[in-house]
Amino acid sequence: MINKFTLNWISVSGFFHKFITSCLLLVVFIGPVFAQADLSDVEVRSYHVQGNVWLLQGAGGNVTVQIGDEGVLVVDTQFAETAPKILEEIRRLAPGKVIRYVLNTHAHSDHIGGNQIIKNAGLSFFAGGEAEETFGTGAEVIAHENAMLTMATSDPEVPFELWPTEVFIGDQYDFVFNKEAVLLFYNGRAHTNGDLVIFFRKSDVISAGDVYSTLGYPFIDESNFGHINGIIDALNTIIRIAVPVQNQEGGTMIISGHGRLADEADVVEYRDMITIIRDRVQYLIGQGMGLDEILEIRPSRDYDGRYATGNSSVAFITAIYNGLNE
Repeated sequence: MINKFTLNWISVSGFFHKFITSCLLLVVFIGPVFAQADLSDVEVRSYHVQGNVWLLQGAGGNVTVQIGDEGVLVVDTQFAETAPKILEEIRRLAPGKVIRYVLNTHAHSDHIGGNQIIKNAGLSFFAGGEAEETFGTGAEVIAHENAMLTMATSDPEVPFELWPTEVFIGDQYDFVFNKEAVLLFYNGRAHTNGDLVIFFRKSDVISAGDVYSTLGYPFIDESNFGHINGIIDALNTIIRIAVPVQNQEGGTMIISGHGRLADEADVVEYRDMITIIRDRVQYLIGQGMGLDEILEIRPSRDYDGRYATGNSSVAFITAIYNGLNE
């Protein structure tokens, strides 16, 4: 029988064989809008992932860029302060090509802060196909409806210029751009209640947003209805899509919300870690324990050395506890 003493030592065999190989400036946030540090010295760097897809790193969330004959698609835009540098790098990678789409994985300001600048640099498809092709002013900005509602109801309110120009409801939205299917998956309440996982099918690249980070425990934004089970669901969506090349390595590449590139094996280990900690907390709740007692037991102790930064393990366990006790 599992008891509260042996429970602390349950772990996944071989979990720690992967380590962080690169770092990104990690921004810790409480809500969609917050005061920002001086970002004038931030350098934006780009890395070719595979196929049509590039990764741009600077400050805040990772930026995914798809480039092809029809133009440029951008996933997330970091901060307003770094957006001009993001735009400069996009123009270097895709000279003469127009930004057509901006996709937002969720509503936090380290992912949407540059929306206005990046959008205004582009043009949207206004008509096409058999009709004569015309273009609207600014790129089209797409997000889940719940992400827009978060922008509209946050305090302080997110400026209207950063809002999406098109939203969708339901579990999936898809379209074709640069002769590649782009699929947007919604998994309910996860990091927030408006997170998207975006799959570039031909390039075989997934842009995960903040449901997956290689830098630490996930941040469950309770103020925006985040929930541990939705994060696990989103990670399972990524695992379901991803196909490795050999020995569970390579193949589909996953762009994390913060941190380095990953593959299916990385996400499986991350999913397993989160699921084990969630199940431990659920078990302890079932034993009648309150939050203080659970925090004293430290159900994440065997993972803290790899994933905890500062007080993040306490925040993570607290958010799991609160979610499971709704």
